[in-house]
Amino acid sequence: MHAEQTLIFAEAAQGAAVAERQIAELQVPLDALGRKLRDLDPPLVLTCARGSSDHAATFAKYLVETHALAPVASYAPSVSSLYETHWRKLEGTLFLAISQSGHSPDVVISARAARQAGALVVALVNDPHSPLALASDVAIPLHAGTERSVAASKSFIASLLAIMGLVAAWTGSEELRRPQATVPQALRDAWQLDWSPAVTALAGTDNLFVLGRGLNFAAAQEAALKLKETCGLHAEAFSAAEVQHGPAALVGPGFPVFMLTPGDKGREDFGRLADQFVRRGAPVIVVGGPHSGTLSLPFLTELHPAVAPLATIQSFYRFVAELAIARGRDPDRPPHLRKVTETR
Repeated sequence: MHAEQTLIFAEAAQGAAVAERQIAELQVPLDALGRKLRDLDPPLVLTCARGSSDHAATFAKYLVETHALAPVASYAPSVSSLYETHWRKLEGTLFLAISQSGHSPDVVISARAARQAGALVVALVNDPHSPLALASDVAIPLHAGTERSVAASKSFIASLLAIMGLVAAWTGSEELRRPQATVPQALRDAWQLDWSPAVTALAGTDNLFVLGRGLNFAAAQEAALKLKETCGLHAEAFSAAEVQHGPAALVGPGFPVFMLTPGDKGREDFGRLADQFVRRGAPVIVVGGPHSGTLSLPFLTELHPAVAPLATIQSFYRFVAELAIARGRDPDRPPHLRKVTETR
């Protein structure tokens, strides 16, 4: 089997088309939601998601906190589903549920509990007729189309773009609205980048770190998950700051570090960390800038910081399909996993 024959390859390749469709279809509903959010002026946002969707929630956290200036916390679905918590009050809170399928019982139960407590429940969901969509006050469809590979790809990209559109509509920020139009071409260009040298570098490894920071941390989390589920590779995501608080002790010869350098202030630590890891004899792969002694992969320059993570993960999806094949695995059918995971 070749990477081009896999579902994840074919579905990730649709990223630009998905972005174009979403931009065309969501302007009106997002503008309406933006007006609702300005009227509500929520002092707190709670995100609720699992898996890749929870990585999209990380992107939402950084984007909301830096542009809408409201704190964002991650809601643990088991609080409502397993422990059956009944909230005293959540009036004025935005509860943002993100899901590809919209069928996971714990996320649906959490959305219902938040709505009952007075929160405004907004769902970003690929299936507009799903239980999660029906449990929400406002359901924003991702327009990613059918996704058959167990490992999500285009739905993750669609989630990031929808979050970008939501925050732009909420804040009225042209700084966020204008770059949305650049996303389809950025995804096309990112899909063409050749990361195959990293396939050779990682084909025989068992463990690695994936580093990001800020908006790009969501891409690092998503990359680490995909390396686990499609390649059978134990990968852990850390921010470039957090990795220095203990985990960096593991880095040395035979322990690779995959660095997804952000295009904003978050990049400041990456060069110093790369030099430190190279001195220890660790294989270091860098996206976002060349550093001496590292394997530098091609990347797109001069992208808006909110667009860069979408382009980075688009290039990564093509690479991870190739890496999975090189490791003798079928990236579309990870062992012991299903497309829709119904946790409670």
